[in-house]
Amino acid sequence: MDPNTAAFKIPESVLVIIYTARLDVLLIERADHPGFWQSVTGSKDTPDESLLETARREVEEETGIVATPAQMRDWCISNVYDIYPAWRHRYAPGVTRNTEHVFGLCVPERYAVRLSPREHTASQWLAHQKAAEKCFSPSNAEAILLLPRFMDSVD
Repeated sequence: MDPNTAAFKIPESVLVIIYTARLDVLLIERADHPGFWQSVTGSKDTPDESLLETARREVEEETGIVATPAQMRDWCISNVYDIYPAWRHRYAPGVTRNTEHVFGLCVPERYAVRLSPREHTASQWLAHQKAAEKCFSPSNAEAILLLPRFMDSVD
């Protein structure tokens, strides 16, 4: 990797909807923006990190949940959006758009998660429609509203 670009985020990320079979969704509040509730998100660490590995890593880092590859579901949805101006400094000069890939992770029940205090300060489980209303990100809200369509893929 070029040492001059090592500090910049890769503009390819994952969004992981963590949910129960009862359509309860986990939301976490950003430490750097109180009131900004979201699902697990994060960028690839390296260009060769797979999206599945990024999703698994981010879930573990942000919630303490250790998921196997078989538990993760690639919803085959990608969103391309403008990076919020407040976060553009994290990317290489001239990078203004990010591609986000949506994954789902069904867990057996609501439970307390272990947050990374550097990234998130609180968590809550909400019915999927309420969770969608609480998200600050439109693509996150839209993905949560699609959750019932993906329930067939739950083992």
